[in-house]
Amino acid sequence: MPVTVLRVRLLRLVALSALLGPAAAWAQSEIFQCTDPATGKVEYKNTGVTKGCKKITVDPVVVPKLANTTNTGGNFPKVDSTTQKARDSDRRKILEDELATQRTKLAQLQKDYNNGEPDRQGDERNYQKYLDRVQAMKDSIARTQSDIDSIQGELSKLP
Repeated sequence: MPVTVLRVRLLRLVALSALLGPAAAWAQSEIFQCTDPATGKVEYKNTGVTKGCKKITVDPVVVPKLANTTNTGGNFPKVDSTTQKARDSDRRKILEDELATQRTKLAQLQKDYNNGEPDRQGDERNYQKYLDRVQAMKDSIARTQSDIDSIQGELSKLP
């Protein structure tokens, strides 16, 4: 592994220790670069008592304090009641339009499905192809019904 990659990893370790504060005070002590004489492998340690180690100097890492992004409740933007009522009204209108669209789609799918016996198409000489199309229609009806149920649930939550 190239030495530059190891140094980058070391700098990341030092930066992490700065974030952790006193719990990681060991990373702020002396750092030694040690080379294993047998394999030539480079390691970084916090003690340099073994042969082949030399002390390295690392510039201090300054980590800016991160802003507190959690909402404490007091600084959350408020919306006046007329704006909220308008938003709720718009949301209700959108959901009702989508519900009408899904109901129309469901009615057409059920008409085409014909209680599980839709008309065979010209390219369905193979019976399995017909059965696959019938199953796809059945699945589409189930998905559309699920969509309708979800929209109705959302509408029931609105004031």
